[in-house]
Amino acid sequence: MKKKVVLLGDSIRLWGYGTKVPEMLGEDYEVCQPEDNCRFVKYTLRGLFDWHDIIKNADVIHWNNGLWDCTEIFDDGLFTSEEEYIENMLRVATLLKKITPNVIFATTTPVWDEFEWTHNDKIERFNEIIVPKLKEIGIKINDLHALVSKDVHKYIKECDMIHLSDEGISLCAEAVCKAIKEFE
Repeated sequence: MKKKVVLLGDSIRLWGYGTKVPEMLGEDYEVCQPEDNCRFVKYTLRGLFDWHDIIKNADVIHWNNGLWDCTEIFDDGLFTSEEEYIENMLRVATLLKKITPNVIFATTTPVWDEFEWTHNDKIERFNEIIVPKLKEIGIKINDLHALVSKDVHKYIKECDMIHLSDEGISLCAEAVCKAIKEFE
């Protein structure tokens, strides 16, 4: 019987690693993911209702949120406050854990330093505040941030300075597959 894997996350998943993971995992896995960009954590929280049929009966769920949340697009602070991020991430995690005990959170990937609206110090802060709390409730961590940080200019596209390059997609897809297979 195939293992059902659900991928949830923003465009790093949608246009990034989510494009390669189904093929890389192979025929022993049924990989399901929303056609929608899961954007920021509150959007994902709301989406869990709409994506119920995609998520139900999952054996493993791999999920990421963060880039939208720690963005500063209006010069009036972060899109999502730290407190709101923690609260809603824990709500999402708790709901996902009711579906399967095998939940993986992928840390938020870095951007080029020149990217105007999201800054690496904020990304690092959001990862720093959420990872220990998710670990406390039994969420496995897939540290994509650490992988991509090794060479941001190689793994993040120059044209937009935020999305994964072809090399970044391959790197992250391999890490996602490895994390998923650890539940075998």
